[in-house]
Amino acid sequence: MGLVYANIVLSNPVKQELKPLATKCLVDTGSTYLVIPEHIAVQLQLVTLETREATTADGSCHSVPYAGPIKVSFDNRSCFVGAIIMGNEVLLGAVPMEDMDLIVQPK
Repeated sequence: MGLVYANIVLSNPVKQELKPLATKCLVDTGSTYLVIPEHIAVQLQLVTLETREATTADGSCHSVPYAGPIKVSFDNRSCFVGAIIMGNEVLLGAVPMEDMDLIVQPK
């Protein structure tokens, strides 16, 4: 099928004075949550809520920060979720896609 990317907007609903952040993300149906790099969490001034275990594609487990809330917007749809903070790319996982009633259309 190949890789599918989407343009989304991320914002902090608690600090509405902060400018929303438009970003390109990898649509990852193998990921459960929204995953964001640390620099995006810093820009949005997200609060770390807890530490969670995350398993990456190579099978290794990592303890990573889980922060939120974060508003995800795609076209005319939006949702409020928490985000795993790791890596260097935004991944849009199954939970926010389901919440916005989105499906992957690879063409």
